[in-house]
Amino acid sequence: MTREEKDFLGSKKIPKDALWGIHTARALENFPISKYKILPEFIQAYGFVKLACAMTINNLEIWEPQKASAIIKACKEMSKGELNEHIIVDPMQGGAGTSLNMNINEVIANRALEILGHEKGSYNIIDPIEDINLYQSTNDTFPTALKTASVFLLRKLEKVLIKTQESFEEKEKEFSDIVKVGRTQLMDAVLITLGKEFSSYAEAIARDRWRVYKCEERLRVVNLGGTAIGTGLSAPRKFIFGAIEHLRTLTGIGLARAENMVENTQNWDVFTEVSGILKAHATNLIKISNDLRLLNSGPNAGFGEITLPPVQAGSSIMPGKINPVIAEAVAQAGIKVLGNDVIINQCVAMGQLELNQFAPMIAFSFLESLDILINTNKIFAINCIKNIKPNLEKIQSSVDNSTAVLTALLPKLGYKKITQIASEVQKKQITIREYILNNKLLSQEEFDNAISAQSVLSLGHKG
Repeated sequence: MTREEKDFLGSKKIPKDALWGIHTARALENFPISKYKILPEFIQAYGFVKLACAMTINNLEIWEPQKASAIIKACKEMSKGELNEHIIVDPMQGGAGTSLNMNINEVIANRALEILGHEKGSYNIIDPIEDINLYQSTNDTFPTALKTASVFLLRKLEKVLIKTQESFEEKEKEFSDIVKVGRTQLMDAVLITLGKEFSSYAEAIARDRWRVYKCEERLRVVNLGGTAIGTGLSAPRKFIFGAIEHLRTLTGIGLARAENMVENTQNWDVFTEVSGILKAHATNLIKISNDLRLLNSGPNAGFGEITLPPVQAGSSIMPGKINPVIAEAVAQAGIKVLGNDVIINQCVAMGQLELNQFAPMIAFSFLESLDILINTNKIFAINCIKNIKPNLEKIQSSVDNSTAVLTALLPKLGYKKITQIASEVQKKQITIREYILNNKLLSQEEFDNAISAQSVLSLGHKG
């Protein structure tokens, strides 16, 4: 069961019940590349853009009321995610996003026709280009929808970053009195507390959270109404000024029309800038997850100072082995975001003259990074950080046998004496505590005070 649709290239048979049409069909033939899907948030944001345009056109009294009502209803369904399954073009496409725009236009047109009780493909009644794309271009609707979707996702990311930050802060408090060996270049250095290490992770994530929050400002300026290259060609002035007002109200985002819409259409460096912020967060996730894996290593032949929550069996051949799979996944997600940043930078740099022809790849990579970071932070906070346990016996054993303790005794015993003690304890194979107390260099109380959590974090001694 098919229907026939035509464009200036010829005609094609389309499945009779499909909401998409000939332009989508050609895109499916031309770009069977990745098998990836357009992100739902992007589709919904595009629905908001089309809804804002439809409401503006309706105010201009161009459509008869029933037609306007059906189109607006179809656009609302798109903005609610109810038509996502009909957006089927590959994200990796040529044409600066035209295939996606036409897929959106065709689905809205055919859904509106369905609402009115007409056969799909009856474009003499509602046309994807003449009506749904009226006064618009891919070149202004696509980037506007992308920025709208990006803000939605940035807000989600900020919320999950709060959870990640709070999870580390809870561990900071829980571990505040646990003195352990601090390491530089993977070698014993000085004493620190496990809580202080986790406070550093919390602070790094807090910094990421603030950066992400500020990113929204970079994405609020859009070129909706600029049509092909930002000059507003073929669009009435009332539409150009009205569409952005409707979109601002519909989305709750403080969107603003670019003062120079030609420039805003040409240059996509804002995505380079914000991707850099996402990259910074990704590097923090990689560093932190690698630290946790190292501190968890063992459990018998490694550091073994903390235990990451066991979430699945680690081997099909080694009984009892449990791997730090959440931390591993977090690191891999971070690496993917770093890779996407390179893609985004290259695509932004390769835009030419009045348009960036690689808009689809920028959109896919940027939104993918946001989606990955949202999901990664969720599992990191809930499935990993929340249930980290300290291995107190292993931590204490490391402290007792590490030369890191000696640095804490420098103010009382001096560098030369400390160097002598280091040599002696290694020869005699005894702990520093035993040597100090046996030789009555310090009392037990003095020794314990010197290596207490309060002392090792006191930011200098009294002299």
